[in-house]
Amino acid sequence: MKKIVLLRHGESAWNKENRFTGWTDVDLTPKGLAEAEAAGALLKQEGFAFDRAYTSYLKRAVKTLNIALDKMDQDWIPVEKSWRLNEKHYGTLQGLNKAETAAKYGEAQVKIWRRSFDVAPAPLPPEDKRGPAFDTRYKAVPPGELPLTESLKDCIARALPYWQEVIWPALKETRQLLVAAHGNSLRGIVKYLKNIPDGEIPSLNLPTGAPYVFEFDEDYKLVKDYFLGNQEEIKKQMQAVADQGKK
Repeated sequence: MKKIVLLRHGESAWNKENRFTGWTDVDLTPKGLAEAEAAGALLKQEGFAFDRAYTSYLKRAVKTLNIALDKMDQDWIPVEKSWRLNEKHYGTLQGLNKAETAAKYGEAQVKIWRRSFDVAPAPLPPEDKRGPAFDTRYKAVPPGELPLTESLKDCIARALPYWQEVIWPALKETRQLLVAAHGNSLRGIVKYLKNIPDGEIPSLNLPTGAPYVFEFDEDYKLVKDYFLGNQEEIKKQMQAVADQGKK
């Protein structure tokens, strides 16, 4: 049985403050660090032994991966980073409090910005120093590929080629892979793997620090998917993510 585990990073400082984060590089909170450790301990307990791992360019995902692998005594496995696994870019919303934004624009509009398939927030102006073109970590990325805002559709369009050209072929050479990334880049991958219709994607919410396992047979067909851990607690965490955009 082939397995890929998707792991959303642990709680970040802006998760805690209920802010739109996107490509802003914020760190993990103490709770987030504990979530990463717990994820690693759970994966070790369940007998996972990864051959390779993948993550984004953002420290909250990188640190989550490093902590989880350390907890598993698997620090030595190959790790590849890609900007294509970064979170969805939230444009001018980045840094704004979600509840305050909902109070100003309405919960329905904020849900569209957060969870819809093809509606993007207003973009950052090209001269805005918060834009990725001004960040040295993206200097090798063609400027035309760097977003100033994204819908989930846009996020999928830049993440999916990496999945198809790098991660998926690696599964054919290995048995188990770990991908530590972000709520929306992972939602896009889940949408693709489970063939979720565009209209149903707003209801998909991924909790922080919860390993999400996908099992494939020898023909690489998806057999089943499930979260590791206390299922009732995971449901509560998923609802809490959904509630972030309420007044």
